[in-house]
Amino acid sequence: MDGRRELIDFVVTNAESEKKWWKFLNDLHRRGLTGEALGLVVMDGNPGLENAVDLVWAFVKRQRCWAHKLRNVANYLKKKHRDQCIKGARAIYGAKNRKEAERAYGRWERKWRSIAPKAVRCLEKDLEELLNFYNCPREMWIKVRTTNVIQRAFREVRKRTRPMNCFNNVPSIERIVYAMLSHLNEQWGKKPLKEFTQKD
Repeated sequence: MDGRRELIDFVVTNAESEKKWWKFLNDLHRRGLTGEALGLVVMDGNPGLENAVDLVWAFVKRQRCWAHKLRNVANYLKKKHRDQCIKGARAIYGAKNRKEAERAYGRWERKWRSIAPKAVRCLEKDLEELLNFYNCPREMWIKVRTTNVIQRAFREVRKRTRPMNCFNNVPSIERIVYAMLSHLNEQWGKKPLKEFTQKD
């Protein structure tokens, strides 16, 4: 309600299978995150996560991460086309509203369909989920159209754990990750996001 970001759980695992994601999300559901007040799930394109979200929060809208999607699109482009094509694709999420975004997609698609059909199909198949952030208040768009916030947290964890090289057991990993995420929560608690504050 006060615009505070908070990491509420994590799990140490060696894979991102549907079963492992389902177990993680189902535990959140059991603990009270049932989905009635959940407006959007922002995610990368992991199929296991997608399927698990379908099972646990079937009616909640999903936002596909633009950063991940553009990296995937770039994989289908020749080097000489990459900068121009990706710049054109960024105009889609930079539009002032969903209708304008759909028009920007149409222009981009017409230009690139014959040059890079696989790149266009890559974006096209997830277009609906890429534009769901437009259903949120404008002030939130930049924060909810990517998974950047959580990716930054992952980078911090990796930065601290990589030099340690090895851990004796899972609890030793959990202790260091918990300490780091608690520190992030403490920092975020001092800087609430005013654009996320619930208004009456």
